[in-house]
Amino acid sequence: MVIANFPGHFYPSGHDVLPELNIVNYEANNSSDKNKINMCKHVLSFLIEGQKQVHFSNSSVSINTSQSLLITSGNFLMTEHIGNTNFRCLLFFFSQKNIDGFFLKYPQLAPDKRSSNTTEPYFRLEKDEFIIHFINSLAHTFHLENTISQQILQLKFEEIMLYLIARYKENFLNYLRSLLINERELSFKTIIEKNVCTHLNLEEIAFLCNMSLSTFKRQFEQLYQVSPGKWFQRMRLNKAKELLSGNKVKPSEIFMDFGYDSLSNFSAAFKNEFGYSPKQVHSL
Repeated sequence: MVIANFPGHFYPSGHDVLPELNIVNYEANNSSDKNKINMCKHVLSFLIEGQKQVHFSNSSVSINTSQSLLITSGNFLMTEHIGNTNFRCLLFFFSQKNIDGFFLKYPQLAPDKRSSNTTEPYFRLEKDEFIIHFINSLAHTFHLENTISQQILQLKFEEIMLYLIARYKENFLNYLRSLLINERELSFKTIIEKNVCTHLNLEEIAFLCNMSLSTFKRQFEQLYQVSPGKWFQRMRLNKAKELLSGNKVKPSEIFMDFGYDSLSNFSAAFKNEFGYSPKQVHSL
């Protein structure tokens, strides 16, 4: 099972520290069906060409080029259909820290107390002239120096949040407020994602989450719907496959980096996950 981690998927291997705000111009030449996505940040997905369908654990949503989506962090399946020539969308990633900072800067919009109400994992947006202009303005930040780009993207984030609140009023504001209650969950996920390819064992990662091992396993399974042992093995093997596919390393050079004490154990786990050995990756 190949899982794409967004937004890290769009950055070169070894790019560990990503800025708080990221924009990605995503294009695909072929339609795809139910790609497995692990969204590590929230994202504004502005569809430019094609159609998109997103499947969540208890709902699904479809959009065309007249619409866009705000999708919260978490796991989902994504199906893309190309338009006349391809599939294109502009992705604007932002973190929980950006939401907290927004409400600190505009305290008059913040809730008096955090609501316990659950929310849908997405908010559908209808495109209008303002949003079209906003999409075009984001494109001008791609080639700017990183520090300046982050400063501008911070202003753009505030701009679109204020506009959506003005347009959708309490519906969007309450949705945005509801994201505040996911802060602890996002912190938990952040620690896990950062330790996918470390040598830390589950007990040590649980300690970093300030939890007992049993509590960590219980919360992990509630969030990811799989045991932590299986999840970490799957993610590490996917990372190993990515390195091997790039012809940068040999299996014998990396098996210890992914927690295996021998090449044979690594090869067996790899073949069990993908159906072929790590040595066969180069020939695929």
